[in-house]
Amino acid sequence: MCLLLGATGVGKTLLLKRLQKLSVRDGTTDLGEPPVTLPTVGTNLTDLTLKRTRVTVRELGGCMGPIWPSYYTDCSSVIFMVDSANTTQMSSSCIQLLSVLSAEPLHTASVLVIFNKRDLPCTMSLVEMMSLFRMDDIIASATQPITTLELSARSGQGLQEVLGWLDSTLTD
Repeated sequence: MCLLLGATGVGKTLLLKRLQKLSVRDGTTDLGEPPVTLPTVGTNLTDLTLKRTRVTVRELGGCMGPIWPSYYTDCSSVIFMVDSANTTQMSSSCIQLLSVLSAEPLHTASVLVIFNKRDLPCTMSLVEMMSLFRMDDIIASATQPITTLELSARSGQGLQEVLGWLDSTLTD
């Protein structure tokens, strides 16, 4: 099981819908228009078919942050999303990430930190985001393997890398 976590409005539902479309496509690279999404209240379960395996991704709504820990057991990987265009949400996202990384059941889970919304003109650069989050320090002190990636769930930039990360993480 892979958990998809992040604050409200970071693009988790759109990412999941786009990944699902990519994972079942028949060779076409056209994702089409982004589907309409609503903020998740509760959870969404989605099965993705990867190159070497299948994975169930459980998206937890951002408003459910206080009860995320009840979903940590039986989790082998975590995707944590950050809205790189929402500067007012950065500090709370960093605190949420640190809380996720310090949770005992997730000490061996592989973690992918995604900086989303790269297609917007007002986003910080990846270097700025990594510095603001002090990702080098977090990666050095965490017990989990952590990968960072920037993407745009809306445009599709970076989606193949997410599928590749899932495939390699879950089959290693």
